[in-house]
Amino acid sequence: MRPKPFDQAAARARLLYDAETDSGPVAYWMHRDHRLRDNWGLLLAQQLALSLQAPLAVVHCLSPSFGQACLRQYAFLARGLPEIEAGLRRLNIPLIRLQGVPGVEVPKFLARAKVRVLAMDFDPGRIKQTWRREVLDSGLAKLWEVDSRNVVPAWMATDRKEYMARTFRPRIRRLLPEFLEEPAALQRHPYDWPLPEQGSAPADALAGLSLDAGVGEAPGPEPGEKAALRLLNEFLEQRLPRYADHANDPTCNAVSGLSAHLHFGQISSLRIALEVGRANAPTEAKDAFLEQLLVRRELAENYVLHEPDHDNLSGAPDWARRTLEDHRRDPREYVYSPEQFEAGATHDGLWNAAQAEMVNTGRMHGYMRMYWAKKILEWSASPEEALDVAFRLNDRYQLDGRDSNGVAGVMWSIAGVHDQGFKERPVYGKIRYMNAKGAARKFNVKAYIRAQLQDGRS
Repeated sequence: MRPKPFDQAAARARLLYDAETDSGPVAYWMHRDHRLRDNWGLLLAQQLALSLQAPLAVVHCLSPSFGQACLRQYAFLARGLPEIEAGLRRLNIPLIRLQGVPGVEVPKFLARAKVRVLAMDFDPGRIKQTWRREVLDSGLAKLWEVDSRNVVPAWMATDRKEYMARTFRPRIRRLLPEFLEEPAALQRHPYDWPLPEQGSAPADALAGLSLDAGVGEAPGPEPGEKAALRLLNEFLEQRLPRYADHANDPTCNAVSGLSAHLHFGQISSLRIALEVGRANAPTEAKDAFLEQLLVRRELAENYVLHEPDHDNLSGAPDWARRTLEDHRRDPREYVYSPEQFEAGATHDGLWNAAQAEMVNTGRMHGYMRMYWAKKILEWSASPEEALDVAFRLNDRYQLDGRDSNGVAGVMWSIAGVHDQGFKERPVYGKIRYMNAKGAARKFNVKAYIRAQLQDGRS
């Protein structure tokens, strides 16, 4: 028997606060999962509203700042909102758009609309946790938190920080059959939202924000839920069959290209996993891709959730902290300033090309992201400075910066997170080493450099 929609969504939710209210509408606070399809938070909110015979609205609050995010990231998010608004309108659900600090503006909305129940996205990031705490502390509505980002809810996968993929993998695989299921569809909501106001944000979502325009919009990919689904279908047909053999070759275009859409929640990892499972592609290709999507990606979420120091050296494993400390004073053949790194002005053409790819396009191939971060460690005066530079550049230029995946990737490269010790070397100590010769054995380095230089001139 197919599970009922409420049971499906409730399996991914946890009740944070049980307010004693007996009337009022229901709302869903969308801040991480910007889509209508496969959105467990929105589905739960509608099921709760239907059971209470109550109106339903989606509230979205655009913060005036978010870490190192610039116009590039804000524009990608904002360009997808009209599609959401139009889709919700067809379902008789208003999108109420606010602007300001969400931890302040969302409680104001709850009080103004006399919201009875609020469902919200789960996000373990430090900024989002602050917003969550402020909304929770307001005590204005019954509050549900729903994990639509991970296939297996992060708090159910394991209750502690997992140190390596090999300890996390059997846990996640044991739970996957329970959660790899087709979600129920939203329905047209039968109860009209009673308030005339549609929020206080201007028609142009970015109007009134003082954004850093030094990093302009990326030339692609197209944002939005429909664009993400088109890109997924293109990947399934054209690139997935080659994934197992060519995923680590940045000149081969064998990856999904969906990292930005995943980061902004414009497509779910559940939808991708379901469609990959049905795809006409070699088993080894599907297995290799799902390892990255379901094991490595959700392991990164586990790290951010359970490690308060997930973006500094205190969050590194003991062995890595010791080896980096032992080699802190090793002579560096090259030491670059943050400004030189940002300008791509190192002696290494391959590293400069990777930096150019990120600056010009808002993305960087996964293999090059590892090489890029490890060389920042090698050419920085200290591990702490290396982490600062890598996080700043990643979050400022990458469309998917500020993501759990990016956090874990930088910490894996520089601080040994989810890794083990290797042969001891200067500067790196026992941290895994990468060099240009290794890259040249995997792909045509000259072709990669040439391609990034051409993109920069176009």
